[in-house]
Amino acid sequence: MSSDSTRPRVLAVKFNLDINPPTADYLIGRINHAASAGYDAVVIELDTPGGLLDSMRKIYQKQLASKIPVIVYVSPEGARAASAGVWIGQAADVLAMSPISNIGSSSPIDSSGGNIGGDLRKKIRNDAVASLTALAARHKRNTKWPAKAVLTASNLTASQALKMNVIDMIAPTLPALLKKLDGYHTKDPERPFTLHLANAEIDHTSPGFITRLLNTIIDPNLISLLFLAGLAGLIFEVLHPGVVLPGALGAVALVISLYGFSVLNPSWGGIVLLVLGVALLIADLHAVSHGVLTIGGLVALGFGMALLFQDQPEPFHVNTWLVTAIGVTIAGLWAFVLSKGFAARRRPVTSGATAIVGKHGYARGSDVVSVAGELWTAHTATGEPLTPGEEVVVEELESGLTLRVRPAETPTPA
Repeated sequence: MSSDSTRPRVLAVKFNLDINPPTADYLIGRINHAASAGYDAVVIELDTPGGLLDSMRKIYQKQLASKIPVIVYVSPEGARAASAGVWIGQAADVLAMSPISNIGSSSPIDSSGGNIGGDLRKKIRNDAVASLTALAARHKRNTKWPAKAVLTASNLTASQALKMNVIDMIAPTLPALLKKLDGYHTKDPERPFTLHLANAEIDHTSPGFITRLLNTIIDPNLISLLFLAGLAGLIFEVLHPGVVLPGALGAVALVISLYGFSVLNPSWGGIVLLVLGVALLIADLHAVSHGVLTIGGLVALGFGMALLFQDQPEPFHVNTWLVTAIGVTIAGLWAFVLSKGFAARRRPVTSGATAIVGKHGYARGSDVVSVAGELWTAHTATGEPLTPGEEVVVEELESGLTLRVRPAETPTPA
């Protein structure tokens, strides 16, 4: 790869994230950078629970087309190459593991984390077995174990994987691995390399803030919360124009959630149910339904969140406990709000014409009375002037905001 007089250079790319579009772009970008910058090899320090199949496929296709050797090193100690991570490992020119690490558990699962049933299960599993076996065969590794990894979720320790020829070697550290690889001939017949990496200069790189932020944003649980918060903020602004802050924050939350939707391709049925659920909850605050609309809204929200990412594998689905927590919280909040509303409706009227009739007050002049701390123009039915200090009772609120009163000791006419 490089002359004896030149110290080899290796780019070590740390990858300890889920496999998804943002992280795939990061990893592919690092492989491209290593090739264009003249590195002798790129090492992917892998520790992943897996992720999305499309993103996984883009990564291993880039590995197979790379102009420089791609080494996958499952590290540090305790790391794992699980699910989609197994494909990335098997696509490498060299697959190595740290002594205490594991690889496997590659069974395709549905959005709830359960087994896929019927003919679809056979189709997906057969495709997975074929693609993983092909990668292993291309690099002269064990071609029987990939079927076990997919069909029975087989998982191997580093020593087991080496013994079964699932991986190429074990090394405690990256420098030790590069030393072992000095003079190593890769086994891909279409991309043969002879590695000279002993005492290589290692440049380390890891995911930056933007990559980690985007990886966090596309968490399905966070996307669901942001979408609901965005809807709530915008609806609040529509119902209370001029407040501004809820609407602004709601718009930001909604835009971020829409980015997440663009990455994870949600179910339109789930989105419609979420919007319907929020609409029903809002409607129940303005209509007398005795909680019926709230119940319907909670049911719609629950099913909407459950169905939102039904076509994505674990861990890209909404957590059941989050759905339950949101439902219980909203139910408690709406029950509190509605109970206050019902209590307010049952209270006696305290303002307007109906409220002031029958109240007692005192005359402040011949035609002025004080009732409930307010001064009113008043007269009696007979037209007799009032005596200051005299207690009166309001009989009627006449037009022009004038009260007709009578002395308190005078009985009401039959």
